[in-house]
Amino acid sequence: MILSKKRWQVEHPDAKFVQTLQNDLQLSAIAAKILAARGCETTADAESLLNMTEANIHDPFLMHGMAEAVARIEQALENGEKMLIYGDYDADGVTSTTVMLNVLLDLGADVSFKIPNRFIHGYGPHEALFREAHDEGVQLIITVDNGISGIDPIRVAKELGMDVIVTDHHEPGDELPPADIILHPRIPEGHYPFGELAGVGVAFKLAHALYGKLPTHLIEYVAVGTIADLVPLVDENRYLVKRGIEEMRRSLSPWVQAMCEVASAEQVKINEETIGFYFGPRLNAVGRLGEAAPGVELLMAEDNAKATALAKQLNTCNSERKDIVKSITDEAIALIESDKKIGDSLVLVIAGEGWNAGVVGIVASRLVELYYRPTIVLSLDYEKGTAKGSARSIEGFHLYNELAKNRDILPHFGGHPMAAGMTLSIEHVDELRSRLDAQARACLSEEQLTPVLNIDIPLKMDEISADAIEEISTLGPYGTDFPKPVYVLEDVEIASMRKIGAAENHIKIELTDGYEKLDSVGFNKGHLHDELTYGIKVSFTGDLQINEWQGRKKAQFMIEDVQTTEWQLFDIRGIRQTSRWLNTVPKEEATFIAFRSETMTYYQSLIGVPILAVDPTLLNVDQSNYIVLLDLPQNVQLLENVLQKTAPSRIYAHFYMPDSQYFNGLPTREQFSWYYKFLKNRPAFPLNMHLAELAKHTGWPLDALKFMTQVFFELDFVKMESGLTTVNVNAPKQALTEAPSYKQRSEQIEMEQKLVYAPYIELKQWFDERLH
Repeated sequence: MILSKKRWQVEHPDAKFVQTLQNDLQLSAIAAKILAARGCETTADAESLLNMTEANIHDPFLMHGMAEAVARIEQALENGEKMLIYGDYDADGVTSTTVMLNVLLDLGADVSFKIPNRFIHGYGPHEALFREAHDEGVQLIITVDNGISGIDPIRVAKELGMDVIVTDHHEPGDELPPADIILHPRIPEGHYPFGELAGVGVAFKLAHALYGKLPTHLIEYVAVGTIADLVPLVDENRYLVKRGIEEMRRSLSPWVQAMCEVASAEQVKINEETIGFYFGPRLNAVGRLGEAAPGVELLMAEDNAKATALAKQLNTCNSERKDIVKSITDEAIALIESDKKIGDSLVLVIAGEGWNAGVVGIVASRLVELYYRPTIVLSLDYEKGTAKGSARSIEGFHLYNELAKNRDILPHFGGHPMAAGMTLSIEHVDELRSRLDAQARACLSEEQLTPVLNIDIPLKMDEISADAIEEISTLGPYGTDFPKPVYVLEDVEIASMRKIGAAENHIKIELTDGYEKLDSVGFNKGHLHDELTYGIKVSFTGDLQINEWQGRKKAQFMIEDVQTTEWQLFDIRGIRQTSRWLNTVPKEEATFIAFRSETMTYYQSLIGVPILAVDPTLLNVDQSNYIVLLDLPQNVQLLENVLQKTAPSRIYAHFYMPDSQYFNGLPTREQFSWYYKFLKNRPAFPLNMHLAELAKHTGWPLDALKFMTQVFFELDFVKMESGLTTVNVNAPKQALTEAPSYKQRSEQIEMEQKLVYAPYIELKQWFDERLH
């Protein structure tokens, strides 16, 4: 039995609708299942998702305040006013800034940009930077990807005589800033048809309105910011990302080519994963460690040399960021494991002096993956008396709402249901932990604290092909609210498996459903080789990939998780070197069982853990998940009783038997008859003196002669006095099988046949019958 650490929730799409999609749209079964699982209810739904066009883009003037924003900017352009784009230091903020700079420069504006320093100014509008802008002659500030929570700084800007247009998408508070115009897809609620734009999406809507047409030359920036900010990839976000990826694949922009070079990515194969795992983190890295301006400069670069230099700078920052994240993560884990108050809280609140506030959000994400609890990671500044950090949540714990209940000790925070940033006084850190723990206990069940693996695409072997996998890639982009499919192969069997890799830490398994076969690979899952057995039904989750070798394309399943509810038999019979099988047994979880004292003596020092000696009279065996049967019992019933008491999910069958009788067998009836006549014809025969000579004469094993002699003695057929044997002609008639030694050897041979020398499938069947 192998149980996953996550709760598998397998959804099966409606089979009839899947078939309809296959027939109507000429799709593979897998593609049809994905569309059905992603909310398509009709063929028309699926067709519109597959064939998105510019018609999917909403009129920007549907957004409240858009007409006023365009009018104010046009007024500034006409009057030659100095404008400032006030951005944010993450990838969404950097791309938002780039979009607005491009459109305003194209329109001939006198425009510059500022991005607050995460460590000096923090997130959002900052009074000092606004005063600085006023001193520089700025008359109109346009915030991008921030501003909705900047109430006081924007009030200051207004008092200084500057106008402010806020473009943002973050969760608004109860009070809105006193800006001249607010562009926000959810303010007022229901006014704009799609409320889930990223910050760059809102900036793009403003650019669209200013240009009077869709600015496709800016759409690549929208794709980057939208993916990096993890907003839902539905509605117009989906079109913007899909179109943006297409543009990037053929783009001549120096930044695209430079980023591909430093990230070792092929431009023609750019997809949402390229952006999410390579481009986004590098754009984020500079703002996490210092000034974010180089990110904007890279995206605005007009020559390859400058773009390459800036891309290398971002790449260096990203490498440094990775090292810092690892260091802080290690320290945070040590705190959680060593401090009971921290470790026992349902909301992990971990704080450390001098931790880089720019990466604590990443650390929080790592800790959520590890502990599956809402997590806040704070950097402590004792000089200022502040704790500043980021939070990540789990399903069922609305982070923004729960933080909002603590406004009295949490003066500065903002974010979403699943992520947030905050600043508070150091003296309130413990209090925040205590309150959030109580809040979590009130709303999170034990089940919600167990991570869920949502599996939406069950597969059949005959549905999987290289062509089907290539078709699946065209259904993208995948991301938030349109997640990448999680596939499951249910109740398949293992045809073959082996460890691969120089360190043998990976595994290659050939899976079968009895008809089809499929190659599968599990990276860093070499341990499964010692946990999986043949002849059982196993389910695997993972991804589909194409393995291309020498021009041939072959489907391949990439293993992520595995589980089986069946008990497993591990066959370690006949392996003489203990070291060869012992390291495949989880010693801490297994019960090693010996039925014979000589086995105890032989193995105790070799195994290094206690061995349970089974007392046939007391049967002192407790329930155990894993048992290792070191030797054969004295009888089958004893083993059956052990199985009944332990109810194991794994059996390791070794059955060490130094005195095997299987190949010796039992002497034939003719041999017994000849030997009896031989002794009968020689009264007072000195048997012990001539036994070896007799064995040589007959060609029988000496052990066989000794055995037959023992049988005759036990049945009283032969007696020995003073070393001389005499046949007892008056002995009562008895079958040879009545002799205890005959019975014992007969049972042992039968046990060896069934347990030691039987093929694996027969041995498993023997155990199956007794376990069920």
